[in-house]
Amino acid sequence: MYELMVETGFASAHTLKGYKGKCENLHGHNWRVQVYVTTEKLNELDIAIDFHDLKKITGEVVSQLDHKFLNEVFPFTERNPSSENIARWIFDSLKKRLTEYKNIKVSAVAIWESETASATYYEED
Repeated sequence: MYELMVETGFASAHTLKGYKGKCENLHGHNWRVQVYVTTEKLNELDIAIDFHDLKKITGEVVSQLDHKFLNEVFPFTERNPSSENIARWIFDSLKKRLTEYKNIKVSAVAIWESETASATYYEED
């Protein structure tokens, strides 16, 4: 099994609805995003996926959140834009976008809201 990881980031603001504490107020983060994909087979060039392609697709997904008030971006209009929910949204979005790469599977998305706090989303087989 091969696992690849790319990292990117974005800046955004949010509030956590129903949270009792400072995070219920408008605040922002410089988020760091790590995307992990796996494959059992390499392609005809003996690579899993071109890092350039994976970075481009990840960038297109993440750009939808960059410099936004997340509470106004669907699906965060209906659920809290917590680190956990953002990680899952990025995971699900990438899973849809990577379907053309037959052997590639998104295995995890980790999102860091600070240097010392992150949330990771993955699905068990």
